[in-house]
Amino acid sequence: MSSTLTIGLNGTTDLPPGKIAAIVTSLEMVAAPPVRPDPPGVEGFSLERIGAPEVQRYLAMYRRLGERWMWFSRLVKPVGEVEAILGDANVETFVVRHEGADVGLLELDFRVAGEGELAFFGLDEAVLGKGAGRWLMNRALAMAWAKPIARFWVHTCTLDHQGAPEFYQRSGFRVFKRGVEIDDDPRLAGKMRRDCVPHHPIVE
Repeated sequence: MSSTLTIGLNGTTDLPPGKIAAIVTSLEMVAAPPVRPDPPGVEGFSLERIGAPEVQRYLAMYRRLGERWMWFSRLVKPVGEVEAILGDANVETFVVRHEGADVGLLELDFRVAGEGELAFFGLDEAVLGKGAGRWLMNRALAMAWAKPIARFWVHTCTLDHQGAPEFYQRSGFRVFKRGVEIDDDPRLAGKMRRDCVPHHPIVE
């Protein structure tokens, strides 16, 4: 998101109609955390690496997972830009597979030298509660720290799942920054369904 408003240190700042805002929490780790065991019953999950040729598959999974939580950064980009990201050798993107279906997404971004970003991490509601979150995080951490990095980081926001910050902290991340992000509401531009993310209503 990007902001064109001046945010005061205290008090409330009104947004113009058509804008959305979120409080963003950034977390990081500067060394690999202790390895946590996989939960029982996750043997049926696997990761499949995808790239630029699978851009439509990627976008379908991104939309399916993210329309609950206002994921839109990839949806507002031209498809060619998304293809370029998926095709970048320093970006590793995977779909999570379970029982023959795509059920999740993992994207690791190593484009900044010496660090990695957990860019996208999501699972379909159908597999939540099966240990898939811990299973996927274990793989994300192993792949990230197999690289020559000194820092691995992630950000989440108040539009995301309310349990995300606690989950990331349990995984070894620590909070280092908080900010406010403002952008145009993608639902008004037709990039997302108007009825999605009902916990953040449209203001026209």
